[in-house]
Amino acid sequence: MAETRVIVVGNEKGGAGKSTIAVHLVTALLYGGAKVAVIDLDLRQSTSARFFENRRTWLESKKLELPEPLSLRLSENDIALAEKPEEEQVAGFEAAFARGLAECDFVLIDTPGGDTAVSRLAHGRADLIVTPMNDSFVDFDMLGHVDPVTMELTKPSLYSLTVWEARKQRALSGQRQALDWVVLRNRLATTEARNRKRLEDRLTALAKRVGFRIGPGLRDRVIYRELFPFGLTIADLSPQVRPVPVSLQHLAARQELRALMHSLGLSAYSGETLLAAQ
Repeated sequence: MAETRVIVVGNEKGGAGKSTIAVHLVTALLYGGAKVAVIDLDLRQSTSARFFENRRTWLESKKLELPEPLSLRLSENDIALAEKPEEEQVAGFEAAFARGLAECDFVLIDTPGGDTAVSRLAHGRADLIVTPMNDSFVDFDMLGHVDPVTMELTKPSLYSLTVWEARKQRALSGQRQALDWVVLRNRLATTEARNRKRLEDRLTALAKRVGFRIGPGLRDRVIYRELFPFGLTIADLSPQVRPVPVSLQHLAARQELRALMHSLGLSAYSGETLLAAQ
């Protein structure tokens, strides 16, 4: 089997759409024929983990079969683990991560909106880091700082330094392939063109300075929220799987998912045939 690839979806700010990106990447990879393990490091919220629990429950109730990932937890009670010492959390992660590496083609790790020892450890294991950000300077501040008078980029932020440290760890471990970091402009605004252009210029400057690529994210579409309770994504919709009415907007959402997979270098797993046929 080819070497397992590790994808970390992360930043240190909540509300940027990390879990939405994570579950869509997982389902697209599954439909592309990959075996995927999912590790949710947000021990209290556990949005990704709950999504795939919903998926299992809904499929069983409908007597349907759809591809499912290997969902790996750090413990039997992650909420309780969140109150335990970091050493116990790290041990739980190491056990889950080792199983994912042994059994799957991809290990996808959804990280919390904050700095934790386990999250830093996960970043250090990544082959690909995917960082969604909302189209605003509030989210940009997580990546870099700007001068409040001139609006020029001044320096990278703490999260950019976290990824820099992950790159150093990877280089020291002797791995030949460099860590790939992609920042997704998620939930793009449809108005405020001047502010959007200003943000785009600073993001481009920061990308050159700290070394990330810029890719397209997912817009803030109702369909993503509608499908969450069922543990489904737009990749799952078909004549047999249609818990909500389908519209032309859903076709546009599928195009977004394809563009996202291409931008991350995962075209071979984009589910092109499946998505195009529905």
